[in-house]
Amino acid sequence: VKFLYEKYAALLRQTGKTSYQVSKDTGIAENVLSYWKSGRSNPKVDKLKILADYFGVPIEYFLE
Repeated sequence: VKFLYEKYAALLRQTGKTSYQVSKDTGIAENVLSYWKSGRSNPKVDKLKILADYFGVPIEYFLE
């Protein structure tokens, strides 16, 4: 999960977005994103699909 979050963080840096903006735009709660970062929960495939679509990357980007 940490590795997956690092990929998400890299996309944030590349796009200049914040987790707050992503949360607002995608409907994925900020605390969910925070739980991924801390390892408290694993992202579900539907959420990964939303993020992949949002950032314009294939879902495989997160799964590699």
